[in-house]
Amino acid sequence: MSRIETVAVLGAGTMGHGIAQVSATSGCTVRLYDINEAAVAGGLDRIRGNLDKGIARGKVTQASRDTTLANLSTATSIREAVTGADLVIEAAPESMELKESIFAEVDAAAPAHAILATNTSSLSITQIAAVAKDPARFVGMHFFNPVHIMGLVEVVWGAETSAATRDTAVDFARRLGKEPIVVRDAPGFASSRLGIVLGMEAIRMVEQGVASPEDIDKAMELGYRHPMGPLKLTDLVGLDVRLGIAEYLHQTLGSEAFAPPALLREMVAEGKLGKKSGQGFYSW
Repeated sequence: MSRIETVAVLGAGTMGHGIAQVSATSGCTVRLYDINEAAVAGGLDRIRGNLDKGIARGKVTQASRDTTLANLSTATSIREAVTGADLVIEAAPESMELKESIFAEVDAAAPAHAILATNTSSLSITQIAAVAKDPARFVGMHFFNPVHIMGLVEVVWGAETSAATRDTAVDFARRLGKEPIVVRDAPGFASSRLGIVLGMEAIRMVEQGVASPEDIDKAMELGYRHPMGPLKLTDLVGLDVRLGIAEYLHQTLGSEAFAPPALLREMVAEGKLGKKSGQGFYSW
């Protein structure tokens, strides 16, 4: 297809606002959708905050900030957001039912040429794509948090994703300054499958009193040169989010390596969700 110029991002939260930001910075016209004005305004505020921090650190120019913001508009209707879009990227919570519902609406309103992408970190691309009349135009584009800093995008091709769709997604990721990897649609893809195993084992080690969260993280940071330990990463992603992914992978892959430890379930039940709640394995 032709060059992507207009992007609709569905969801203005943790991932969606970042995807909208980098898309707008790349020169695209971006419509950021969420369910109400407060939600989209919150997403824009976070984008402004990211850009202002970038200016303070000398990473972003004032001109780039102004251009990025000028390329952004908001919508509280999916139909309004996707009309005329070349690419639609959904960044809703990790619920198969929610994503299927969103894409059923998107499929009815988006242009026939538009590529439909989901930012899911683990759910089946093929299953979500089944709601579309043309699943060949459906692909996974899994970004990483924080989107404006992290360099990786997993491009996930489903059973019916066309080569043209996959290649356009790869090219777009590169246009955003990201490094894409191409992964077949399998539970957890590459990153979540490996990351969740490490995270669940680290939590089991805390549960068994093997070492403190700080020392377990330090083992991976200094011993294996990971930029962030698995427990600090779990706090950043959200303990509830990681629990949901672990449950899904345990169910679909059948491996006890993905079984959520009791400690993780207890912390989520207590509202200790990590950075977003102020308390997880660390105090934030």
